[in-house]
Amino acid sequence: MTRRSALKAALATGAAVPLAAFAAPAWAGPAAAGPAATRLTLPEPTGPHPVGTVQLHLVDRSRPDDIAGPGHFRELMATVWYPARDVQRYPVAPWMPTGALQAFLADAGFSDLAPLGPFSAGHVGAPVRRSGRRLPVVVYSHGARSHQGDHTVMVQELASHGYAVVTVAHQYDTYAEFPDGRIAVPRRDRQAPIRPGDFAADLRFILDCVEQLAGGRNPDVDHRQLPAGLLGSLDPRRMGAFGWSKGGTATACAMLADERIRAGLSLDGPMEMNPPLAEDLDRPFMMMSAEFTRATHPAAAAFWSHLRGWRLNIQAQGAVHISYGDNEALFPQVAKLFGWNEQQLQDVIGTLDPDQAVKIQQAYPLAFFDEHLRHRRRHLLDGPSSAFPAVAFLP
Repeated sequence: MTRRSALKAALATGAAVPLAAFAAPAWAGPAAAGPAATRLTLPEPTGPHPVGTVQLHLVDRSRPDDIAGPGHFRELMATVWYPARDVQRYPVAPWMPTGALQAFLADAGFSDLAPLGPFSAGHVGAPVRRSGRRLPVVVYSHGARSHQGDHTVMVQELASHGYAVVTVAHQYDTYAEFPDGRIAVPRRDRQAPIRPGDFAADLRFILDCVEQLAGGRNPDVDHRQLPAGLLGSLDPRRMGAFGWSKGGTATACAMLADERIRAGLSLDGPMEMNPPLAEDLDRPFMMMSAEFTRATHPAAAAFWSHLRGWRLNIQAQGAVHISYGDNEALFPQVAKLFGWNEQQLQDVIGTLDPDQAVKIQQAYPLAFFDEHLRHRRRHLLDGPSSAFPAVAFLP
């Protein structure tokens, strides 16, 4: 099976296909024998604030974990990103924890890239910037067999503009590292799949944890120290959610079940729900489409028909399923390291210009959440923009 046909097969099942799934030594040729020792990089966020970050180890004691066995409950890793101050003496966080990154790349037979994993713009444990008003909150859900760092460009962009963003690693369908050194990898057991509804339940639990932080309580089960100023800094009355692929579907499921989510954004979510969608959603929702368009996927069209509030559907010409994420920043660098030609790179990330793709994912989610969580009108969402000629507004 070719890699493009493998991608199509994965899309047909609603699965996300992360970076490692494409990083193929078979494509590389002689130049792949020894990648230059140049660390991959992510673009810097454009907001006025430096970014802080902290990990949380969480256990949802309302949800027994049948996979782990009796006496165990749903266990998750999450990360909070936020506007920070005085960041100079705080180290920057890696894109993924070392053990999780190694497992992620090893699954694709591409371990050579593990030492080159990028750093984020987030400073671990830096104090929170306090401005006299609580921070609006956005929670993020990754795709199937992906990880919570997969949209770091988007996450740290929001944080640099004054949002607290909480990313969650959906246990059994992700790569993550726990404080005791355990490495989580996706399960391959098709008898007990992790569905979008399970992701949605995780998101709702994260909202509970946000409310605890807002109320001055630390939800971390290990009681690790939190950054100065984090407790009491989040605004549980202004919470939104977004996700990619399966995480985009989960965002919609969570919104339908939980009115605390005031605005939702799906990054090419298939919107295939079990049971099928049967109710309307009256809060703002935005769809950034690529492969899962309303014209080609009935579930996406059906979901759109149930949106009764503010709604918007855009599509970047030349985008593929992985175009709205860190892949657009990382894959061009990977292509240079392994000697791919332009066609081989486009087979992975599509024909959308990578620099334009990064700017799109920085600008449009920010405009959406600014308008619906902060009531800051951004004309970017009114119609086509000369600054983003690839972005089409779908009727």
